[in-house]
Amino acid sequence: MKRTALLTVAALAAMLLLISGGNPIETYIEKWAPVAVEEMYRSGVPASITLAQGILESRYGLSELASKGNNHFGIKCHKDWKGRTMAYDDDAKGECFRVYDSAQESFRDHSDFLRYRDRYKFLFEFDTKDYKSWAYGLKKAGYATDPNYPAKLIKYIEDYGLSRYDSMTLDDFESEDLNSGDGKSLNIKDSKGGSKASGESVSRKGDSGSQHQKKPKMSRKERRQAKAAEKAAEKAAKKAESEDAGSEAGGKAAVSKDEEPHIPDSPLSLEAPKKVDKSTLEEFRFSLSREVYSRNGVPFVLSVEGETYESIAMSYNLFLKEILRFNDLKAPEKLLPGTVVYIQAKKNQCRKGLDKYIVGEDEESLRDICQRFGVKMSSIVKMNGFDAGYVPGEGDTILLRGKVSAK
Repeated sequence: MKRTALLTVAALAAMLLLISGGNPIETYIEKWAPVAVEEMYRSGVPASITLAQGILESRYGLSELASKGNNHFGIKCHKDWKGRTMAYDDDAKGECFRVYDSAQESFRDHSDFLRYRDRYKFLFEFDTKDYKSWAYGLKKAGYATDPNYPAKLIKYIEDYGLSRYDSMTLDDFESEDLNSGDGKSLNIKDSKGGSKASGESVSRKGDSGSQHQKKPKMSRKERRQAKAAEKAAEKAAKKAESEDAGSEAGGKAAVSKDEEPHIPDSPLSLEAPKKVDKSTLEEFRFSLSREVYSRNGVPFVLSVEGETYESIAMSYNLFLKEILRFNDLKAPEKLLPGTVVYIQAKKNQCRKGLDKYIVGEDEESLRDICQRFGVKMSSIVKMNGFDAGYVPGEGDTILLRGKVSAK
């Protein structure tokens, strides 16, 4: 009965939008496009894909999961979810779904769900403007069971021109458009480079709250054109200032570079080992014929048949206890060929873009995970507050960098 009532309310809401001349899908896009763009620059998930999935999974924000649980992407509980839940009939009756405090939290969790799970990481090798590869890749990775899932996403993207958001930045939106609609505003940069909330009023010299004249309302197109003209004028002014500074400094132009928004590198490229220039490791004495790699900026070698930790330590002028400590071992163990053996101390945390890891189906020890990412096990235990006997389980979220959301 309760569920039927909720569905009726959602249907009435959609009907009222249509009667009033509004398209509920366009309304959804206008409301959440800034959040999708912000997430694209934070996580690397194309804004068009985020919006298309939101439209499809939440029935443009009117589904029971979205209206009651702020869940716009149909993400189920899984073993790592510690928040509130709700039961909903999906592939099976009464399945467990996540409930969020805000819809914006749902958007963030969706991005992290894709970025930090191994089965989805290959998606980030695709260009953010290649929405078709992303759509088919999501189906291949098992995001949905519907065989027509990619076609449905692509149709929404093409019917509503969502791919245009894959080339946008937050500067392309007016500050008034960046309110999430659930009482939480996004932070954007003001003209001086500072940070302010989208709903925050800014006092300017000569203005007063009681005497401020209201500007005539402009259309979205007019606002964007005005914004583009303003940005062009600012750029020209900065260039002129730079040229003036260069003239005063004896003809050497001081070129100022505006910070361009940057989409993070794919997690697989960040994890991939890199060959090390052995001339930078002069403190070690070793055969020049052996390749040395690095992960997370920490050099390592791959063991070969017949090697031991002791023999590798001797090759690099290290004590056995040093190389054991570098690899989170208290005592030597048998080395299988191809094992990663670090020859310097690992880092306390991962590099930016690998903030956390969501444990997959393969049985992995905490040490295995720390070796994979080149981080000290003691730091990971402290960062996550793990007990001494902690054993990772499928779906567990392990923080790898600083204090980030574990959801």
